[in-house]
Amino acid sequence: MNVWFVASEGVPLVKTGGLADVIGALPKALARRGVDVTVVLPKYGSIPGAYLENAEFKGYFYITMGWRREYCGLLEVVADGVRFLLIDNEFYFRRESPYGYGDDAERFVFFSFAAAEAMLREPSLPDVVHCHDWQTGLVPFLLRTRYANVPGMDRVRTVFTIHNLQYQGVFSRHLLQDLLSVGDDAFTDDSLEFYGAANCMKAGLRFADKLTTVSPTYAREIQTVEYGEKLDGVLRQRAGDLVGILNGIDTESYDTMKDAALQVRYRDSLAKKRLNKPALQRELGLAEDAAAPLIGVVSRMVGQKGFDLILDSLAQLMDEGVQLAVLGSGDPHFEHLLGEAIHRYPGRLAVWFGFNEGLARRIYAASDMFLMPSRFEPCGLSQLISLRYRTVPIVRETGGLKDTVEPFNEFTGEGTGFTFGPASAHDLMYTVRRALRFYRDEPEAWKRLVNNGAKRDYGWGSSAKQYELLYRELGK
Repeated sequence: MNVWFVASEGVPLVKTGGLADVIGALPKALARRGVDVTVVLPKYGSIPGAYLENAEFKGYFYITMGWRREYCGLLEVVADGVRFLLIDNEFYFRRESPYGYGDDAERFVFFSFAAAEAMLREPSLPDVVHCHDWQTGLVPFLLRTRYANVPGMDRVRTVFTIHNLQYQGVFSRHLLQDLLSVGDDAFTDDSLEFYGAANCMKAGLRFADKLTTVSPTYAREIQTVEYGEKLDGVLRQRAGDLVGILNGIDTESYDTMKDAALQVRYRDSLAKKRLNKPALQRELGLAEDAAAPLIGVVSRMVGQKGFDLILDSLAQLMDEGVQLAVLGSGDPHFEHLLGEAIHRYPGRLAVWFGFNEGLARRIYAASDMFLMPSRFEPCGLSQLISLRYRTVPIVRETGGLKDTVEPFNEFTGEGTGFTFGPASAHDLMYTVRRALRFYRDEPEAWKRLVNNGAKRDYGWGSSAKQYELLYRELGK
């Protein structure tokens, strides 16, 4: 089976978030099941040169978008055993970061056309084209409209995965009409129209053969008004084609016995794990105190991730004698408030603004607890990594967090973490205090809790099997 992934980022070439981890790991898991995957990505300027040294030039062509005629080169790169096909246009993609530009609509319409055209230059068409998030939502639309009469295209099946419904690629109808060279018939309720604008995510939801999202609970949540981001009606209409498949993590990369970023490597020894704490405390300027419970946060600093709840709880957290290590960036308002708080709590609150892969891994390893009070969370990878690193997650019961963190039952000894329901500072603090009680006063219960998490399988094996079955169903 020949499957093409079309995505805007992917490890190890380019990463801004969890999408890249999925695109890097899932093809390798599918390959172990006999599925041949090609990943189509933009050739960003930020891709490390080492991956391009042995790139094979596959040819070039031109793409017409309205009045524009743009060059498109194709380069093939093999990284970590995965075949990547890179879409080369320096005007659109040789920039500091993948997203956040005023011409993102034009950039990703170009990318969508380029992905479709690249298929026609292969020896054979793929069996399945698997598109990820709004940047690729127009690909199923193009394959079913502009390219519908290409011989064999009627046999190509499409899957569209929602990684985060909040980001939809909503642009001016007139702009998309110009870029796509389509008429008014493309802007109806069952096509691209979205409250007078055009919606790239909706294109994927309407035109793909099957829809997936990254956890079963999130698949149910997004069909409600509360979580549906104004697309809940479309998702309810397509409920029979929508399935939630949990993400996994790359367990080879996230292996505490092999992780070169850690000061002390370990597996099931809590004593060895805890030797990483003083090293991180020194690195971040926290007081070197082995007894202080250390809570880690590695996240985008945005409302979705519950940073308002963290800030509302900060004084109470400090009153509990904890240390807080935070890594991330995002909303300037949250960054400003955290920056101010550092001076109020010297030696107890450390914040690293930006992203640092090695530091993230050291926070996972050194922390006793990991906090994720998300208002919504499609799947979440951080809680899986924290469990893999023998760090107890404290999460809000939503989306993939609900599916992956089993609440601790002190009477049966079952569970892998601590969870709370309402999105409030009160409920967050109640749950943190409960976790602290077991950490400080009941070491055997804490050890059992950590061991419960260590026994779980967080790899891609089960999820890859579900994707393979989905692809083969489409081929029937």
